Amino acid sequence: MTRRLKGSALPVTCALLALFAALALLEGSSSFSPMQIFRGLATTGSLESTIVLHIRLPRLLVGMLVGAALGGSGLLMQAYFRNSLASPGLLGVSSGGAAGAVAAIALGWAGLSLFVLPAAAIAGAFVATLAVLFLARRGASAERLLLAGIALNAFLGAIVSYILSSSTLSYERNAQILFWLLGGLEDRTWEHVWMVAPVVLAAALAWPLGRPLDLLSLGEPEAASLGVDVITLRRRILALTTILTALATAVAGSVGFVGLLVPHLLRLLVGPEHKRLLPLCLIGGAAFVVGCDLIGRFAGGIRVGIITSVLGGPFFLWLLRRQT
Repeated sequence: MTRRLKGSALPVTCALLALFAALALLEGSSSFSPMQIFRGLATTGSLESTIVLHIRLPRLLVGMLVGAALGGSGLLMQAYFRNSLASPGLLGVSSGGAAGAVAAIALGWAGLSLFVLPAAAIAGAFVATLAVLFLARRGASAERLLLAGIALNAFLGAIVSYILSSSTLSYERNAQILFWLLGGLEDRTWEHVWMVAPVVLAAALAWPLGRPLDLLSLGEPEAASLGVDVITLRRRILALTTILTALATAVAGSVGFVGLLVPHLLRLLVGPEHKRLLPLCLIGGAAFVVGCDLIGRFAGGIRVGIITSVLGGPFFLWLLRRQT
């Protein structure tokens, strides 16, 4: 891997994110010129400002924050298990967050407060994480992790399907639950932006972990001998991963494969150094989700969760074959 390629990875990723963000503001049901976007951002009361400030900009920011959360949590999850197949979606963490959110909707708690839904998603994600760790506790090999994740995903899917098929639910609640199953950025508002905004704080807390994560990749005994408090580090990784995934799920539903695909592709480009990978995964995840949302919009309104799964499924099979 050349030093030039490593050095250009961050600027190229930032440029991609800027390009997708600009397209997300310019294109939609009606196309705007850059001058119209500027007027929409600078003024209030006009048609441009209504569309840009209250429809396209919140959707863009939610997409960026969700992508950053999933990209960052995927990297942390892979560092935690020291396995490139690990990701929040495959291990059931996203499904746990979605199940928590769906249960809150079905029980009618989601309308009580703005914070109920993210709290339920975080609780569901924590329970799912603990369940996977318990099921795969002997060595946490790739096979055990995958089997535990598949089993947990199937179990949580059955719970969500049962809730969705319940005849006692109203049409509105059924539509809300369907949103979590498919994952999407439609109709996101500034309230959703503030709901997922703590991703920035979680990312800041993860920022100093680059060097300890590099040492952890050598093995726990080696990391401990070099001064790393392994138990505390693992607890921080687990907490940050779960919070990042839960916040993303709380506002966008189950958007799969971002945490698997983005860290792995960027690792192929710049190598395994986590200090370099962490900001790249945050920015790359944001660019990937915004780009997939653009593809879905241009394809006639396909939800972003479907697009990420279409791209991520074959990639996962390729990765599995490569590891085998």
